[in-house]
Amino acid sequence: MSLVFSFLAAIGRGTFHIFEEVGNLTFFIISTIRSLFKSPFYFKEFLRSVVSIGYFSLPVIGLTALFTGGALALQIYSGGSRFNSESAVPAIVSIGMVRELGPVLCGLMIAGRVGSAIAAEIGTMKVSDQLDALVTLSTNPLQYLVIPRVAAATLVLPILTGVGDILGIMGGFLVGTLKLGFSSQTYLNQAVQFLETADVVSGLVKGAVFGFIVATIGCYCGFRSGMGARGVGKATTQSVALSSILIIASNFILTEIFF
Repeated sequence: MSLVFSFLAAIGRGTFHIFEEVGNLTFFIISTIRSLFKSPFYFKEFLRSVVSIGYFSLPVIGLTALFTGGALALQIYSGGSRFNSESAVPAIVSIGMVRELGPVLCGLMIAGRVGSAIAAEIGTMKVSDQLDALVTLSTNPLQYLVIPRVAAATLVLPILTGVGDILGIMGGFLVGTLKLGFSSQTYLNQAVQFLETADVVSGLVKGAVFGFIVATIGCYCGFRSGMGARGVGKATTQSVALSSILIIASNFILTEIFF
């Protein structure tokens, strides 16, 4: 009987912990959104975040999208050959990259590269008492650390998504023309012909939402970091895992809203 009570107590503690974390995260998100429209706005930190998140992420985003587009073209051609629909490769590659793969892959790559770095940076500042030093200097840590990063990620991710879309379609174009026998003119015409404005807009909106998620979760995990190197490492891992889950979940919701 005591074993049953211990099991139920463990479930109860886990449930309360989950609700506590959801409440804390919700409060943090609300505070972040409110602070976005308050002054002061640290423009120098914002520019530094734009360069860090945007410019230095271009290589990983570009290579990921390029090879994904090429692999997608190969897979669609291989599957389409069973139904004599190989000609659909350009349209499906372009639509798939712009609607889904472009923004999702971009979000996941940024979660791994930027979200983890944000969590580690803020977690280290917490461990070394730099957050308390900011408060002592009458500087709001939320306004100084969170807002520039969230604003930069929200604005930069749609641009990175657009770059990823273009390079993904280019990867499909290279595979289609060099390996699968498509002519350049035919491939480009079909790739552009079946794209609609809603496809492009939905992908860019997803990019902005994913950017907000990655930066907010990274900052939240950094502020909630435990003490010591183990606490910072755990916060970094939690940031990547939670951001990835929320990106996949929000992608489904946004796809349902748009289409």
